Amino acid sequence: MRYSPKHKQLTRRRIVDAASQAFRERGVAETGLDEVMRRAGLTHGGFYAHFHDKTELVAEACVAAFEEAVPNLKRIAALPQPGARARLLIDSYLSDRHRKNRGSGCLIVAVAADMARLDGPARAGYSQAFTRHLERLQEALRLSSDVAVNRERVTHLLSSLVGALLFARAVDDPLQSQRILHSMRRTLRIEFSCSEEQRGNKAGETRRAAAARTRVNATHDLLRPY
Repeated sequence: MRYSPKHKQLTRRRIVDAASQAFRERGVAETGLDEVMRRAGLTHGGFYAHFHDKTELVAEACVAAFEEAVPNLKRIAALPQPGARARLLIDSYLSDRHRKNRGSGCLIVAVAADMARLDGPARAGYSQAFTRHLERLQEALRLSSDVAVNRERVTHLLSSLVGALLFARAVDDPLQSQRILHSMRRTLRIEFSCSEEQRGNKAGETRRAAAARTRVNATHDLLRPY
């Protein structure tokens, strides 16, 4: 029986969606094609009518997972103040709901370690999708009017969020997991609630403190016996 191009397209999308969820729940390495096709309600043999191999599916599933974040990024972008935009992301990302629901959560924290061990189309597809996601996040958050500073601050924020969620999911003590999320929410809210002027003042204080420490260390070096 021959199926229409539209039917084939919809079936392919079912496979991609099933893989996207499975990879986030179980990781890429631990998820076989049988599991993906079962979730999609299809037989294993039908996989190769749509994909050359698993690496092609991984690449496409990564793109689909990052695309799921676009509506949330639009909600963030609609807020008027940088601090409010950052806080919405921080509170949503480091929520107990996100910690528990891996299958519908952030792709990065779920599969980045797998990607570091892969080469070829799968890693290339993830890298391209991740780069586009980071660009969208920069456009949504707008943490600085300076493009380079905005990129650095958004990258720093995303790295902090991913690390905190990874730690919280990895421990088997629910109380410790909640403490990790609570502590990082509080810390990041404070850090990213400042205006650019306030950050400039703090940066100046940090540079002056660092210079003072350098002078002290240099003095201590002179006092060392030779």
